[in-house]
Amino acid sequence: MSKETTALRETVRRRYAAAAVSVTEGGSGCCGPQPIEVDENFGSTLYAADERDALPAEAVAASLGCGNPTAVAELREGERVLDLGSGGGIDVLLSARRVGPAGKAYGLDMTEEMLSLALANARKAGATNVEFLKGTIEAIPLPAETIDVVISNCVINLSVDKPAVFAETFRVLKPGGRIGVCDVVADDALTPGRRAERGDYVGCIAGALSFAEYRAGLEAAGFTDVRITPTHSVSDGMHSAIVHATKPVTAELPTGTAESADACCGVDACCTPAESAVDTALTVTEAKADSGCACRNGEDGATSSPAAPTQE
Repeated sequence: MSKETTALRETVRRRYAAAAVSVTEGGSGCCGPQPIEVDENFGSTLYAADERDALPAEAVAASLGCGNPTAVAELREGERVLDLGSGGGIDVLLSARRVGPAGKAYGLDMTEEMLSLALANARKAGATNVEFLKGTIEAIPLPAETIDVVISNCVINLSVDKPAVFAETFRVLKPGGRIGVCDVVADDALTPGRRAERGDYVGCIAGALSFAEYRAGLEAAGFTDVRITPTHSVSDGMHSAIVHATKPVTAELPTGTAESADACCGVDACCTPAESAVDTALTVTEAKADSGCACRNGEDGATSSPAAPTQE
């Protein structure tokens, strides 16, 4: 990562850390926390009143998004949901209510202050089927094919490496999994320079992709059935939009991750001390578990139960 992108990510982190602190300190006042966003195009006003009323005031006040992804993702009972850039936890808590006790909602954020706020909000809400993870959306700390739905609320535009976000989202989704994302998207006619004229990066404007760029990025990662629907204008030529896409049930491995001739069950060098996972994000044990097959043993291709694997 270049110094410029590192500095940009740090600027984003500081902005949202300060937002979390503002909500936390505001909660100690006589009138409770005040909403961070007062623009009608962003924040808690985009949620229904009954949704806001059912959550801790701090979760509502920390809402910084440009939509309501839980309303468009069509979450179902028992599903596992991941919220990219979960902030104060509003979408995680709403998702947890929708998927019920049999399901689970994960929140991923890189900001310690937001994670602390989200954990406090989960405790206040009495939510037991939630888990908050620290990390970046370009390197999701979850195994492959473990999530049914990925949601996000005005966060992907803040990433300094959007192709990595799309690739990681594709990786963690189960075959047939889907995304339901709210994000800021630019008209195709607007160059990156003209987007920057309309707002800064941390304000969710300068880093936004165009409609064509967003579609191309998702399709390059392997997604199908991509639909990008604008909902309201946030600036001249810039829109809040709902993004839907699906991971095919029989998805091809991305270029560069195909198994070699000596690979089976998701690992190279099967049943030898030199084993390593084909997917570098997984351990050998995880790769074999995800594959659901026995380890190939011997030149004749016979199979046997895998021996205790050598850890990476």
